[in-house]
Amino acid sequence: MKRLATVVALLAMSSFAGSALAQSAPAPNKGDVAWMLVSTALVLMMSVPALALFYGGMVRAKNMLSMLMQVFVVFSLVTVLWCIYGYSLAFTEGNAIFGGFDRLFLKGAAESMAGTFSKGTPLPELVFVAFQATFAGITCCLVLGAFAERARFAAVLAFIVIWFTFSYLPIAHMVWFWPGPDAYSAASVADAQNAKAGLIWQWGALDFAGGTVVHINAGVAGLVGAYVIGRRVGWGREALTPHNLPMTMIGAALLWTGWFGFNAGSALEANASAALAFMNTYLATACAVLSWMFAEWMLKGKPSMLGATSGAVAGLVAITPAAGNVGIPGAFAIGIAAGVVCLWGVNGLKRMLRVDDSLDVFGVHALGGILGALLTGIFNAPDLGGPGVVTDWVTGKTGYPGYLAQLWIQAKAVGLTILWSAVVAFVAYKIVDLTIGLRVPEEKEREGLDVTEHGESAYNM
Repeated sequence: MKRLATVVALLAMSSFAGSALAQSAPAPNKGDVAWMLVSTALVLMMSVPALALFYGGMVRAKNMLSMLMQVFVVFSLVTVLWCIYGYSLAFTEGNAIFGGFDRLFLKGAAESMAGTFSKGTPLPELVFVAFQATFAGITCCLVLGAFAERARFAAVLAFIVIWFTFSYLPIAHMVWFWPGPDAYSAASVADAQNAKAGLIWQWGALDFAGGTVVHINAGVAGLVGAYVIGRRVGWGREALTPHNLPMTMIGAALLWTGWFGFNAGSALEANASAALAFMNTYLATACAVLSWMFAEWMLKGKPSMLGATSGAVAGLVAITPAAGNVGIPGAFAIGIAAGVVCLWGVNGLKRMLRVDDSLDVFGVHALGGILGALLTGIFNAPDLGGPGVVTDWVTGKTGYPGYLAQLWIQAKAVGLTILWSAVVAFVAYKIVDLTIGLRVPEEKEREGLDVTEHGESAYNM
């Protein structure tokens, strides 16, 4: 009987220990993991092939292969840099500007189960690493459209290394808070106010999926590049028209599809927040297509395919910071506003700036990102159908500080992103220009970058 009692006691202790272990480190939810893996693949599709086709169709035929090559290789380059040091500097503890070096070469990430924003629901850290790698990759690829058709391939790669390191990584760290492996021991949002969280997060700024980190950041860097590199040969005198609009339309359609992973995946779980982000992304994009098309129809007398696809991208960009932070009324308002504002950005504002932003990176991405970030501060309000600012990621308590207060916070985040990206981009371009040379010679530009830079042609007649 004593032996039997001992066995029962040991089993009970084992069960209790197992139960305590399960509570301290619960198993991943298979549905969440599956959703995040699918979302990661969708964002990968947004760059290769979606953005490559979208941009490629808008350049001239002699530069088509060059555009595809730049997107394909830059995405690959950034992925490698992300796994070497990028993830560590963006998403580990450090200071308010940069993370630390705990995850160099992803050391320890394969064994870690890191927290999401719902207490008790872990996610394998490598899933988060991969998801965020695709964000870094597409952000750097977006910049390429601003100076398309005239930059040296080697110069493009060198610039991306510098700008990714000193602009993308610190802004990602400043804007986004990642609960990390010890999330289950945290009792409140206090952890987000110490060294784990970056400066802009501590301000209370809202950016669900990258309005500041991705779109404003890339758009400003592109605008600076367009100024520093200069206008294309023949700009303002020759017709520099897209060579394949059907290809651009296919790229835009793939972008719209992949963006569901970009925005809804940023909930980090298959939950109600993901559903809200999914529907807002769907609706705002459709609204922007229509608002751009009808505004262009009124102004120019004809609706264009290029305008409709540009409207789609404008809507996707503007809803990105707002996706899980506003309700359905916000999606309507942001989508409609994005189409009209970005149409002005690629026409009126572009003429005012007198800049050859080849594929309207600033007019669509920076302007759309600014609009979306600011309107997020308004339509996050519960009175306007928004969920309210989440002030405690463990308890889920909400508290909207008021229209003007949140708008001011959003404006500070936008302002810092613009200034930071512009300064880093300018310095990076100048360094590359002095060491490699940014621009191809005029005769090579006239011949086309496909042949002169890569020795190939996209089309063999």
